[in-house]
Amino acid sequence: MGAILFVTGPARSGKSRWAVARASEWGPEVVFVATCKPGDPEMDDRIRRHRSERPPWRTIEAPASVGAALASVLPRPSGVVLDCLTLWMTALLDSTDDQILAAWDEELSALRRAPWPAVIVGNEVGWAPVPDSVLLRRFRDLNGWLGQRTAEAADEAWLLVAGRPLRLK
Repeated sequence: MGAILFVTGPARSGKSRWAVARASEWGPEVVFVATCKPGDPEMDDRIRRHRSERPPWRTIEAPASVGAALASVLPRPSGVVLDCLTLWMTALLDSTDDQILAAWDEELSALRRAPWPAVIVGNEVGWAPVPDSVLLRRFRDLNGWLGQRTAEAADEAWLLVAGRPLRLK
């Protein structure tokens, strides 16, 4: 069964760089699972920058169904980097909270059953004042619940702040 590592923290804290460094230890056949949907020039630039900063791994774009996307990957990966949980959630915001939470539980189960390790990148977005928008409060709450589920399921959980890792579990 696949080991799961979870890394979370604020924006620009070094989470993706840390995840890539950890996954690089697993061999050359790491698969990078991108959950972001390109769509505007700034996001397209971010995607290009992220690609240039990581090894030349295979990339799978899976904004919604990670397990299904990984099921047919050949040759078998030596590990998986899923970047990121928050953008995966964003792609499903038209669903109910219960549907999103259940879908993530299925993704975690698929990653746990996989014969390779995975590192999941998340974001801490709830450290600020309570948003005044219903949508932003829902986004913050769902992100927090998904992070809790992921940390619980993970073999290791890490918090990155200012590029410095702190092991939580």
